[in-house]
Amino acid sequence: MVHIIDNLPNDVLGFQLTKIITGEDYENIIIPAVEAAFSERKNLRLLYFLDQEFEKFEGAALWDDTKVGLKHYTHWEKIAIVTDSKLLKESLMIAGFFTPGEFQFFSISELAEAKEWLKSELEEQHLRPRL
Repeated sequence: MVHIIDNLPNDVLGFQLTKIITGEDYENIIIPAVEAAFSERKNLRLLYFLDQEFEKFEGAALWDDTKVGLKHYTHWEKIAIVTDSKLLKESLMIAGFFTPGEFQFFSISELAEAKEWLKSELEEQHLRPRL
């Protein structure tokens, strides 16, 4: 299940992910929100908050995430992944090395810090994901 996070700056799009994330979640919520945001601006910052009830991504969701990520490959300024799952952080870290923008992990207790980081200016050098 996916919920759009409200009260974020105009250049930040946020999603709270809970339980099982399906391809339908991407096709009905995430992709339309991303495309609408890109229709208004060239670059985007993204917040993925995987809450305590998050279980997994289905294969179709991972495929849809890959497709939308590649479609806008050079236009992701910052991506913050908020999760307490060490396994998920390790799995997603690979994506961070291939993302041209800044990419960082935050624990669930650091959700406020993740939002502040997304609002902050871009670093002079591309940062590698931190665990």
